[in-house]
Amino acid sequence: MKSIKTIAAVITTAFALTACGDDVGKVSLGMFTTSDIFIDAKQDPKLPGVTCHISHVEANFDLSDPSNMSIACRQTGPILASQLATLDTSKSGEVVFKESLSVLFKSLKVRRIYDKENNTLLYLSYSTKETKGSFKHSLSSVSLYQPNTATN
Repeated sequence: MKSIKTIAAVITTAFALTACGDDVGKVSLGMFTTSDIFIDAKQDPKLPGVTCHISHVEANFDLSDPSNMSIACRQTGPILASQLATLDTSKSGEVVFKESLSVLFKSLKVRRIYDKENNTLLYLSYSTKETKGSFKHSLSSVSLYQPNTATN
């Protein structure tokens, strides 16, 4: 029975990582380009009270799809102490979102790191492909200091 629950949890998590985003914006970079900026809203699968907006450039029909991205995360609902207790507390945190960005093995990942000492969630978005000597990345934080945060 436990293996069935484990398999169901893996399938649910995989679905959440790929299906939890909604396109909330799209900006064309001009009439003579195939590049657009997409803005997605994604809820943290373990903390549904946190929403991250992630912008990234998609260069349709272009093998040189840029790696630039930006992230902004905010508390958009309650965050319970019981939910915080389930988080990975290691220095590297855990990947909460992953999206393929090109056919050349480049993906955008978002990793959550729980800074327990400062009572803050850190969300790091980054590209898995080096571009011009750099791995592009962006950081956002969600402070957990509000009186209604981390209650049971």
